[in-house]
Amino acid sequence: MKDFGEYDYVIVGAGAAGCVLANRLSADPDIKVLLLEAGGKDDWIWIHIPVGYLFCINNPRTDWCYKTEAEPGLNGRSIIYARGKGLGGSTSINAMIYMRGQARDYDEWATLTGDSDWAWDKVFPVFKGCEDHWAGNSELHGAGNEWRVEQQRLRWDILDRFAEAANQAGIPATPDFNGGNNFGTSQFEVNQKKGVRWNASKAFLHPIAKRPNLQVVTHAMTDKVMTDGRSVSGVQFFVDGERCVARSRIETVLAAGSLGSPAILQRSGIGDPAFLQEMGLTVAHGLPGVGYNLQDHLQLRSVFKVQGIKTLNKQANSLWGKAMMGLEYALFRRGPLTMAPSQLGLFAHSSADEATPDLEYHVQPLSLDKFGDPLHTFPAFTASVCDLRPKSRGWIKIRDRDPASAPRIAPCYLSDEADRAKAARAIRLTRKIASQPALAPYQPSEHLPGAAFDTDEKLAEAAGTIGTTIFHPVGTCKMGRRDDPRAVVDSRLRVLGLQGLRIVDASIMPTITSGNTSSPTVMIAERGAAMIREDRRRAN
Repeated sequence: MKDFGEYDYVIVGAGAAGCVLANRLSADPDIKVLLLEAGGKDDWIWIHIPVGYLFCINNPRTDWCYKTEAEPGLNGRSIIYARGKGLGGSTSINAMIYMRGQARDYDEWATLTGDSDWAWDKVFPVFKGCEDHWAGNSELHGAGNEWRVEQQRLRWDILDRFAEAANQAGIPATPDFNGGNNFGTSQFEVNQKKGVRWNASKAFLHPIAKRPNLQVVTHAMTDKVMTDGRSVSGVQFFVDGERCVARSRIETVLAAGSLGSPAILQRSGIGDPAFLQEMGLTVAHGLPGVGYNLQDHLQLRSVFKVQGIKTLNKQANSLWGKAMMGLEYALFRRGPLTMAPSQLGLFAHSSADEATPDLEYHVQPLSLDKFGDPLHTFPAFTASVCDLRPKSRGWIKIRDRDPASAPRIAPCYLSDEADRAKAARAIRLTRKIASQPALAPYQPSEHLPGAAFDTDEKLAEAAGTIGTTIFHPVGTCKMGRRDDPRAVVDSRLRVLGLQGLRIVDASIMPTITSGNTSSPTVMIAERGAAMIREDRRRAN
């Protein structure tokens, strides 16, 4: 066994959270930090060209290429479940959309955990404190920090018309989605810099990678944490097939994400005792909530054919069109190659009973049957809508003891009847927007799911056919009160019942945020790093 030695902190995972943690903890030259990443470097060109997500997702070079279990709510389908592989984690392959969520999300966390430090008024300054917003410092945004936020560098007439149609349907324009209530329609802002993806490793890791007190090891597959009674002393991991060990003087910090962190705990004998025994693992510490409470945003992809207006379908299916897109990007860093997966955003209420928006739209000037398929040959747009606060809860479980084995993933989409009813309402709202006068000149015709799905029961069935993940898994090591039987960490992100182990990533979210999840994960890591530093100062 190769001994990597002893560090003050061992961080597992160099995604959004791990990059922030490595930056903030190693800022103190007296602290020695080891950062382990199971993937490789983020040096492939398609990571950095924004539209490169098309080549990165479901590519073993940049994606772990996971798949869900066959999902009853998706009519028995198993779907791809992309997770970033390499420095930057999923921020190297995601939609780049900058979204904080809603104030009510964090106020709910404060209530569920009994800790007011998670309320909106406390986390809002944290979001601003790491932001570098294109418009500079303002009441809502910060500037001059690491997490770059810019406007997108292209527009589509079809999306502008959809926004007008949404206004006609009662959803107004909004100047900013990030003020605490994101109701309305607007262009998404993105984590890009001058037309290039701005991932967490560019923002937080590469500028400080040469600090002498920080060691970064790639292709390091973490197997388990090492426990001694109720204390954690480090991790065991593999590099090039060789088992290695690294010890932590103060803490081991899991930042491996909502799939990786619970899997590491389970292989370590930390989790639901019944499941661990079923896997033939010795129970080191019983925590029934590990791997449960999985939440995700299921997007329902309605496709409408149009006439007399430009969409990406025709341009992308033409050699000349592709050449022009490449030339525009090469010369100006503009055009379709700078596209995030969605340009137009929309937040709406599924019913009058919802106090804040509970639906999010990602509207795209293109269409396809499923991810990885070619774009349709006919002009069309896609209006994807997701339930921001699903009631369905799923799980993640290791398949076996091998850390290289893909975990079993069961999001349990649409397993709650309330989610099925909301899916039907969401598709009806999409149809309402598409029927407005602003789109009438282009004769929108519903291609998916199709007009034949006309009752709530049929629409819920259709949701299972057109639904797919928007890649926002959270909650599998939930933060909660000590009397919560499913809680895994306390409000300071310490694993309950163990010393020397914290989890700092999206898995700690007790409930999913009302929007895209990468920037909330950055905020969690900022708060986690501050807690770790505070606890060290108190101990000294």
